[in-house]
Amino acid sequence: MTQAHSKSRQQAEIAFEHTRTEFFARAHAVEELDAIVQAREAKTLRLREARLAKEAQGIAAAAEALISRRLKKP
Repeated sequence: MTQAHSKSRQQAEIAFEHTRTEFFARAHAVEELDAIVQAREAKTLRLREARLAKEAQGIAAAAEALISRRLKKP
């Protein structure tokens, strides 16, 4: 059986659905922003690790060159 609702009930249902839609849209937007932030943080970490590894390699090469020069001097 289909029951007809009053005009005020129909308006309330429409308003509730609108509010619910906005809530879920906002939640979805927040999830998207969180995903972007996490991706940016992961990329920053990867780049930092690569930079530190390159710097360590450069320091090791410089130290090795310095040691080899000192060993060559009488």
